[in-house]
Amino acid sequence: MKTLVLGGYGNFGARISRALAGDPGIELLVAGRDAQRATAFAASLGGGARGVRIDVQAADFASTLRELGAQLVIHTAGPFQGQDYRVPQAVAAAGAHYIDLADGRRFVCDFPSAQDAAFRDAGRTAISGASTVPALSSAVVDRLTAGWQGIRSIDICIAPAQGAPRGEATLAGVLAYCGEPIRVWQGGRWIEQPGWADPVEVEFARMKPRRGALCDIPDLELFPVRYAGVQSVMFRAALEVGLAQHAFAFMAFMHRMGLLPAPQKLAPLLHSAGGVFDALGTALGGMVVRVEGTDARGMPARRAWHIAADDNHGPEIPCMAAILLARRLARGDDALPVGAHACAGLLALSEFEPEFAHWGMVTDVVEEKGAATA
Repeated sequence: MKTLVLGGYGNFGARISRALAGDPGIELLVAGRDAQRATAFAASLGGGARGVRIDVQAADFASTLRELGAQLVIHTAGPFQGQDYRVPQAVAAAGAHYIDLADGRRFVCDFPSAQDAAFRDAGRTAISGASTVPALSSAVVDRLTAGWQGIRSIDICIAPAQGAPRGEATLAGVLAYCGEPIRVWQGGRWIEQPGWADPVEVEFARMKPRRGALCDIPDLELFPVRYAGVQSVMFRAALEVGLAQHAFAFMAFMHRMGLLPAPQKLAPLLHSAGGVFDALGTALGGMVVRVEGTDARGMPARRAWHIAADDNHGPEIPCMAAILLARRLARGDDALPVGAHACAGLLALSEFEPEFAHWGMVTDVVEEKGAATA
């Protein structure tokens, strides 16, 4: 399958390109706006990978995809917060499958209704959010609650390593909702809380506790619908260096006061300055998913899934779902549904486990006591 990775030499695109370059069922095209970078990176991969220049803003974008013969386009060129659907629209017009790594709430949650008709007409599969959230997060919740009579709360926290490579686009995406009101499902109703404000302590199985703050992701909207009866859904991000976490909380406060109208404009400065904190952190990052509810016997239950990623391998995790889905499409897996879908429930946790092992990541499932944090 001729697979084009858009942003294929970027922070996440490069990881996906490396993983797919050696797959015998995939002919890889590394695509981006810089032809020289795309060509040089593709040459470093071997396996017949080829670099191509593509401008998604060009009027002939869809025809370029057709001329290249792309059968699958993997869109990694974020940030997706505020991004329109011109890329998936062009992919559908070109008659190709589509996968993206979007974590923008509106982009992912509105994707099925906005794009389903075009991809059904094309007879192709389109999947948005093939990343840590909601692809991996939903797989974890499904595993933890298998057989349960009901789920009361879901609490997720991602804790990146300070030393892990940081993408400027990713940073701009998370800054876009710094201090912004975020709709959160708590106590069986929608309330608003400010992004990145009021961090709370979160415990991890193989890392020291960190303070995590609310971030705006698709799960906050998808999970109250997917898991009927759930009363609370929360997602936080916990930076390793406390000073950095406090800096985000301060920017959230400044934005709420009207003194910092566009925090995302600070992304280039913060990206270049982030290395100042690296000496205070480590190469260890991770994630925890906590669920509380009623188990198969009708008894109260609280369970947590943890993953620890050392050696700055954490950024591999957001790439795994796209890699797994691309391989399934390349081998002609007809279990993936035609049309446009958010990536919740399309992958089982067992499919991720070989990828975790490949990168030396360790997972734990812990039976916990007490009420879940909301």
